Parts: sequence; C-alpha cells; structure tokens
Amino acid sequence: MLKMKKISETYDMRVFTDNGEYFGDVEESILTQNKVFGWRVRATKNSFLNKVLGSAKGVIVPHQLVK
Repeated sequence: MLKMKKISETYDMRVFTDNGEYFGDVEESILTQNKVFGWRVRATKNSFLNKVLGSAKGVIVPHQLVK
C-alpha cells in the first residue's frame, strides 16, 4: 500500500545513513513538475555532514538515493 505524506511534514526530519549514523536534517524539498527530485539536507552540529563538510551548510540528496 502506498503511504502518502505532505511534504511540509518532512521538514526538520532527521536523516540517517545506511549505517544508522545521523546525517543531518531535511531543510527543503526540490520539486520538478509533480515529483520530488531531491532533498536539501542541512548539516547540524553533531551530524556526519558537519564532520565531513566543515564550513558548508549542507548537501542536496537525489530522491532516488533515499530509502
């Protein structure tokens, strides 16, 4: 069964890697036509992104890589 959720409900959700490590928080969704193209993930203080990126604010994750 297909579960649907409003995009506004996904903002500030925590994102994790396949290994269960905290990656960052969803900041924004990127839409093309009527489909989700990707997600902008914010690097927060104790996130994996903050450790790897340093001064960058976040990354864009293509939707096809999201599980």
